[in-house]
Amino acid sequence: MAATHSKDHSAQSHCVPGTSRTAKSTILETGAAIVQDFSPQKSICAHLNAFHVYASDRSRVVEANHYCGHLTEDVRQCLLYDSPDPGARLIGVEYMIKPHLFATLPPEEKKYWHTHVFEVKSGMLVMPLPASSLVPTVAWEKAETAEMEEVIQLYGKVYHLWQVDRGDKLPLGEPQLMTSILSYDQVPDLEKRMDARDAKFPGQGVDWRRKREIRKDLKEPELDPAADYYAKNKHS
Repeated sequence: MAATHSKDHSAQSHCVPGTSRTAKSTILETGAAIVQDFSPQKSICAHLNAFHVYASDRSRVVEANHYCGHLTEDVRQCLLYDSPDPGARLIGVEYMIKPHLFATLPPEEKKYWHTHVFEVKSGMLVMPLPASSLVPTVAWEKAETAEMEEVIQLYGKVYHLWQVDRGDKLPLGEPQLMTSILSYDQVPDLEKRMDARDAKFPGQGVDWRRKREIRKDLKEPELDPAADYYAKNKHS
């Protein structure tokens, strides 16, 4: 469901070490794609875009493109990339679970998980309409809103492996626990960040203000107060 953008997001544009891929590598990859079965990746069914905040430093915010699939109706898993373009860097992973599973977690574990209510209701979390799609925007928004009715209930656990926001050329250091955003005033200039994000998806139905209006009547779940620990408390 990823969109095709004109902006170059190749490894070279990111200054990732190494030379350009050779013809040999391209041929080997093409051959592997024909012969091998990449079943885990084929289970991906949704492309979501939102922002994450470092649990250790809430001044650091990263945009992430989520490519998610269902393991079961109650458990989802997502690969996170820094863009939706070819050559995008894999920067992290996210797991999402339904409330009844979250309720089974021990208290110490619950603090690593975040809620999605603000992401959904604010319009920050979006499903970009594929640029090549012939699906009408209105029909797509109906499907997107139905998806948001599901996501708003879920608890997520995110780790970023590549700190692209500080310019790392390789994935360095320990995995970084990330949190969600709980309010507009939690992140400076959040609305400007969302405007800039929306501009990256022209003609793809990405407009956080419109999403906010469409989703204003979505029912908010009763949240476990043990979640969002790092978004509500200073990291120690």
